[in-house]
Amino acid sequence: MSVVEVTTFRLADGADVDAFLRDDRRVQTELVPNQPGFLRRTTARRGDHWLVVTLWAGLEQAEAFDVVSAAHPVQEAFAAHMEPGSLTVGRFETLD
Repeated sequence: MSVVEVTTFRLADGADVDAFLRDDRRVQTELVPNQPGFLRRTTARRGDHWLVVTLWAGLEQAEAFDVVSAAHPVQEAFAAHMEPGSLTVGRFETLD
């Protein structure tokens, strides 16, 4: 079964949305697609609330990305835009 990873957060006060979107694009084009088991990723927004949905082939691959991205400069730049304490991550197994 594949895994749907849902990440929600708010940007920090005064964060530059255009700079955040540039760093989000870097995660999407430079970091995530090179990871084993990566299938798809998309970013969405409603007001001050942001959502990133990532589809992985399995839980093992999603968890492996946590290790790879923890100290990766592209991921660090992306995360630097987030309001501290606002990040939530949930992983869900698909039913098909």
